[in-house]
Amino acid sequence: MTVSPLARRTPTRPTTEVNLTYDQVEALGADLDELRARIVADLGDSDREYIYSIINVQRKLEFAGRAAMYVPFLPPVWLAGVGALALSKILDNMEIGHNVMHGQYDWMREDTYNSREFDWDTVCPGDQWKHSHNYMHHTYTNILGEDRDVGYGILRMDREQKWNPYYLGNLAYATGLMVLFEWGVMLHDLEAENIVQGKRKWSDVKGLLKGMWNKASKQVAKDYIIWPALTGPFFASTLVGNASANVIRNLWTYSIIFCGHFPSGAQTFSAEECVDETKGQWYVRQMLGSANIYGSRLFHILSGNLSHQIEHHLFPDLPANRYPQMAVEVREICEKYELPYNTGSLSHQLGSTWKKIAKLSLPNWMTRDDNDIVVNIEREKAVDAA
Repeated sequence: MTVSPLARRTPTRPTTEVNLTYDQVEALGADLDELRARIVADLGDSDREYIYSIINVQRKLEFAGRAAMYVPFLPPVWLAGVGALALSKILDNMEIGHNVMHGQYDWMREDTYNSREFDWDTVCPGDQWKHSHNYMHHTYTNILGEDRDVGYGILRMDREQKWNPYYLGNLAYATGLMVLFEWGVMLHDLEAENIVQGKRKWSDVKGLLKGMWNKASKQVAKDYIIWPALTGPFFASTLVGNASANVIRNLWTYSIIFCGHFPSGAQTFSAEECVDETKGQWYVRQMLGSANIYGSRLFHILSGNLSHQIEHHLFPDLPANRYPQMAVEVREICEKYELPYNTGSLSHQLGSTWKKIAKLSLPNWMTRDDNDIVVNIEREKAVDAA
């Protein structure tokens, strides 16, 4: 039986078809397994030194940012402090927090920087994030109705999501989510839309709410009460500086994450298409549902190497600093099997993503489907007639 991930769509412009047999998909899976095994065997001191160097830079940036809050009467210094604090929070959330909590450095057997112990500088409880992200998102990547990262419960991000007038506000909701992204991530596991629709009871989420309150209250107290109070007469300017650093971090993380999941060409799937997936078929879904952003080494570090979203979805528990190296071979594997490798500049992917958000605020009959590649894969091994 052959199933096309895009067969349920009605293309509105000419498409390119790629046809893969069951054996080809399994061979692709074997190629990626072999790549993974080579990287795992090579992990060692260089990876340990890398993450420690990032942690060291993050701490120095935070110290510099906090110190600059004591001299708001020198605006250039205060502004530099806000920038340093924002960079510190970006590194903490992206290259350190996100990756450590994925278990990428568990092999080091480090007491603090492992997926069980680490907690990050944001309002979302780490254990709840690991459920909604590590488990739900990375298991059911881009499966409509199962991966809640598709729209985060408030946005229409795919033509297969039924349209209603609520989605006319798609751009406004996306803007709000971008500015308050850490809060959106915190509320993600709550499934608020299901509570509103009566599909989930408040009694079902008491434990989640308690965890959110404990984490968010400590974070709010730290950023908006304790640190400002420590600067004495500069309380107000420090509060504004901390809030500004948080907003900058939110804008950056939202942009990187949305560019990796929702630009033109990133595909979604139905639950029926993914039943009894083989490892090779799972790999194909990750490759078709993700997108990369090219840039400098510094850009990749500040993105937590989520600028290599394709490689991250294929190998979420491998150290992200290895993704640029792996990307060369992953792209070659895509070319070998004639699969698309979705990559572009930040401006291109970001523009494509916001264009999609705007288009999907409207009914399907008013817009056209931008996906122009159909990948047909044979889901079951052919049985020889004998």
